[in-house]
Amino acid sequence: MADPRPILADLDTESRLLDAVVADEKTDWATPTPAEGWTVAHQIAHLAWTDAKALLAVRTPEAFAEERVRALEAGDAYVDACAREWAARPRERLLAQWRAGREELAQALSAAAPELRLPWYGPPMSAASMATARLMETWAHSQDVHDALGLVREPTNRLRHIARLGVRTRDFAFAVHGLTPPAAEFRVELRAPGGGEGVWGYGPDDADQQVSGSALYFCLLVTQRRALADTDLHAVGPDAATWLRIAQAFAGPPGAGRGSSGHGRSGRGGSGHGSSGRGGPAGTAAGTGEDA
Repeated sequence: MADPRPILADLDTESRLLDAVVADEKTDWATPTPAEGWTVAHQIAHLAWTDAKALLAVRTPEAFAEERVRALEAGDAYVDACAREWAARPRERLLAQWRAGREELAQALSAAAPELRLPWYGPPMSAASMATARLMETWAHSQDVHDALGLVREPTNRLRHIARLGVRTRDFAFAVHGLTPPAAEFRVELRAPGGGEGVWGYGPDDADQQVSGSALYFCLLVTQRRALADTDLHAVGPDAATWLRIAQAFAGPPGAGRGSSGHGRSGRGGSGHGSSGRGGPAGTAAGTGEDA
């Protein structure tokens, strides 16, 4: 079983970097983000809300079962409604809730038994997989905030968690689009951040279907923060090309993604709900059923 603590350390770093941006008094929380209808406040509200639901799943699985039923019954409107509700709270209160909630969740996941399967909106998952899902979503929503404010952040090796999740969710992406997942593994080679010669490789070297490009663009694509046309990703083989057109690392219905240059179509990908790229509620690591 994977140890969630290294993932949680990277999650904490990503959260603190976003925290520094939104806590700045010059940051206007009413600024619209690329996710249609969502402001900076909605982005932070959604992260705080999802952390609270994840904590519920860890501490009281039986209570989360009722939450899951409510989410499924409400459908696509559920995540948006919850985001609106939490975003209406005073800024300092919401910021404090996000900080306290993510700290409580980190402690709970660190203490969870490695073999424990945590209930979620999708398949149950380990603590390490839950941590990876939270990292993926925090990074993706942070991208929305940075894009909205015209800020650029440097990619780091923390992307490795998201890249691996993106590779592992290949079959989910095919299935959610009504397509039969390819039987054979793909070869995926991603240039590591930092401008060096490092490459992150997944799958057999001699695979017929291949994907290559930068790890940053791959992560932006699978979280649906950038359109394929705006990346340097390259596919060899028809199945690999199809995957790049439909890839999503978050659960739920097919996401619509983003238009070229990342600003056209809606897409709250990584949160996991609805056809606008949000996927199944709240940052589910799309149905892999595996440890991170």
